[in-house]
Amino acid sequence: MAHIELDLDERRQFYALLGRKLKISEIAALMNRHKSTLYREIKRNFWHDEEVPKAAGYFPVTAQSFADERRARQRKLIRFPELLREVKKWLKTGWSPEQIAGRLKTESNAPLGISHETIYQFVYSKDGQKDELGKLLPE
Repeated sequence: MAHIELDLDERRQFYALLGRKLKISEIAALMNRHKSTLYREIKRNFWHDEEVPKAAGYFPVTAQSFADERRARQRKLIRFPELLREVKKWLKTGWSPEQIAGRLKTESNAPLGISHETIYQFVYSKDGQKDELGKLLPE
């Protein structure tokens, strides 16, 4: 079974059900999620501040922000803008993601390598669609 994270709407629903003091197993059944997914959600996205401990808790928008930050840390083309500029430059000249990945592996002065699959994932992500990178892929 594939791991699918909660989206903001599900996080809001989860927050509302937590507010009703339901058990996690009951919430999981209502949301059609496994209870371990919800326990993981609380563990990873629980907000706390040592200066204001009474304000600690699970908040859906904060949880979404934490998840977005983790996702961005994992994405190489977001973390390294100079690499993204190079990839976009080569895409604009008609190179395929396979060619770009191969070139980066062979260039001795290239600071990072990247797989063609990472390039495709970025091209089809929200960021890549915003920049209309899909139109740059060779046919």
